[in-house]
Order: sequence, then C-alpha cells, then structure tokens
Amino acid sequence: MTVAPPTLAPPNPPEVPEGIEVRRVPAWRPWSAPLALIAGLGGALAGGLVIYVIAAIAGASLDHPPPAVDISATFVQDAAFIGSALVFASMVARPRPWHFGLRTTRLWPAIGYVVAGYLTFLAVAAAWSAALNLHQKDDVVDQLGAGSSTVALVAVTILVCVVAPMAEEFFFRGYFFGALRNWRGLWPAAIVTGIVFGGIHAGSAPVGFLVPLAFFGFLLCLIYHVTRSLYPCIALHCINNSIAFGVGEHWGWEIPVVLAGALATIAAILVLVRRSWP
Repeated sequence: MTVAPPTLAPPNPPEVPEGIEVRRVPAWRPWSAPLALIAGLGGALAGGLVIYVIAAIAGASLDHPPPAVDISATFVQDAAFIGSALVFASMVARPRPWHFGLRTTRLWPAIGYVVAGYLTFLAVAAAWSAALNLHQKDDVVDQLGAGSSTVALVAVTILVCVVAPMAEEFFFRGYFFGALRNWRGLWPAAIVTGIVFGGIHAGSAPVGFLVPLAFFGFLLCLIYHVTRSLYPCIALHCINNSIAFGVGEHWGWEIPVVLAGALATIAAILVLVRRSWP
C-alpha cells in the first residue's frame, strides 16, 4: 500500500451516507497520546502490583501465582487503558461515545472492510512467518493459566475474546490514533499506532510476531478511518483473537461457537454502554 507524504493537517474525512450518525469529535492534543499510553501502563502496573500484594498476603506463591492473579491483573490492565483514554479525553471536552468511534456505520461496507482486512493480515502474517521460518506459539493463554481448570479457561476466553478487543480498540483506535491524527494526518498516525500496538504485546507474543501485530494495528486504524466507527475494528479484533485462541487450544467446532458468543456478548455490552452513557 502506497504511503502518502505527511501533511500539516488531517485529510478530509470520507463522505458519510445519509442516516449515519455524524458528530464532531473534540480536537484531542497529539501530545496527549503518549501521555495517555504512559498513564495506562502506569495504572496497569500499579493495579497489578496491588493484586500481587494481596495474593502474597493471602499466601499465594508469587513464583507460580494461581491463574486468578494473572487474569485479574490483565483485567485491571485493560480497565487502566480505558480509564486513561477517558481521563485525557475529558481534558478537552466531556467524553461522549461517538468521540471514541462508538457510533453506527453502513453494515455491508463495514463487513467488506473487516473481511478484506483479516485476509490481508493473514496473508502478511503467513508471508512474514515463512520468510523468517517462524514456528513459535503465542503463549499468552498458557501464561494466564487457561489449562489449569475449566473456570480459568472460561475466564481467559472472556478476557482474550471479549474484553481485550473492546479495551484495546477503545484506547488505541478510539483515543490514541484519534489524537495522533491531529498531528500529521492519517498515515503517520496509523503507522505510529500500529508500531505501538505491536510493541505493547511484547512479552505476551513471540518477538517474531510483533511485526505482523503492528501491521494488524495499522490495518485497524485504516478501517476505523474509512468507517468512522469502532465497531468494525472491535469485531475484527474479536474474530482474530477468537480464531487464534481456538487454534492454539486445538479446538474444532468450538471455534465458531466461541466466536459467535464473543461477538454477541460484545454487542450486548456496547448496547448497554451506549444506553447508559449520558
């Protein structure tokens, strides 16, 4: 894909068809993006530390903590990113759902972008893996202790397939990319966001897969830009995580069941958020 040269102002957004909700997003400051990232990481670190201290006081071994500890810390991390985005957004204007892309878009074009984006990502990831002869496995599921019990497996499934797609898209596409786009426009913002998105998975994903993940983050930015909605991005993120999770667990028929359940759960949560957000 050809990269356009940087501009001093964001490009004109694509036209939106009639009936689609269009509202003006506050001009978040570009410098707030890295600060929000640092704040999110700091909140995740502080929250995780509290959880581990409580676990240690309760007698848990920190060398091999029970799955509940790591799962709870990861939930806190996702909550910290959402909280950070809301805090920094509120410095410009009172946050509203559409500020972060929680708004409707045309269904069929959005589905087309999701399918095209996923196929492109799979092709790039496969080519990258073949070129570097990568055979490593993403061990984040094992790190969280999904195999220790059925309860842990269900909790990790919810975390990976439901919570992570919503929280990461809300922060990275909804706020981080939105703020950076006010700096030099679409392409630099999408590239930087993709790189940061890939880098944030260091430690949970093999090093060799960070580049495909960065490309995935870049694609998600483009989808968000052309659809003006975070919903397709959350859906694609959920699809990728659910399929990757199921393949890693050597599932068969369970994969479409988990995917359908995850998408339905996300839809229900987003409807509730839109209705309860003043």
